[in-house]
Amino acid sequence: MIQRQGEAIVLRTWPFLEADLLVSLFTRDQGRVKGVARHALRSRRRFGGALEPMTHVRATYAERPRQELVRLDAFEILSSPLSQPIDYARTAGLELVTEVLEELPEGAVDDAVFRLSLAVLEEMQVGRVWMPVTYFCLWMNRLMGWMPELGHCVVCGLDLRGGTVWYSASSDGVTCEDDRRGGSTGLPVESVREAGRIFRGTVQGLGTEAWPKERGSELRRFAVDTLERHLERRLLSARALGRI
Repeated sequence: MIQRQGEAIVLRTWPFLEADLLVSLFTRDQGRVKGVARHALRSRRRFGGALEPMTHVRATYAERPRQELVRLDAFEILSSPLSQPIDYARTAGLELVTEVLEELPEGAVDDAVFRLSLAVLEEMQVGRVWMPVTYFCLWMNRLMGWMPELGHCVVCGLDLRGGTVWYSASSDGVTCEDDRRGGSTGLPVESVREAGRIFRGTVQGLGTEAWPKERGSELRRFAVDTLERHLERRLLSARALGRI
């Protein structure tokens, strides 16, 4: 049996057997891990409020040979989303981070993804949801290697800087207008410039700016479409945000 201790983000929990909980974690060192919190439904002594989704914890757990589930022994809360006010938009934004991390390919371990998630969770407050969501989706595409190069047409090589680029939710790369594919969507030059600012800045720095829902909406749609294509599923939380 291997004993481990490290930082993790709680993603989801499910009832398991009579009084246990099955817990999905995104850990800094091992990526996504699933484990059993014994007697968590009967006693809150070891876990308390640490099992709430998107809680940042220091997790102590044990791995057993040839067993998929780890044994969760204790969590220490480092930060909790419940320590700040919650509304529908913030709930949906937190759920989007959860959903994306939960759907990452098996074995995806990246300290940069963990640090990105923590920074976005800290910045995502009531009244400040749209920038962190946009930032998270764009940077997840870049860190996972899914972000297309926006400066040139993937078909003819035309320099697209300073103009609209076209992308398809079912194809790689972006194109010029002449080479756009069926069902393509245009990403205006303002959105491309906003993407550049996001990749050059920090979520904390950009968080000082006014960012209503309308700002970056086309860029956010592009980032979500790209995530959904590579994750091969619809992000229900992104649809919930779109209904606000």
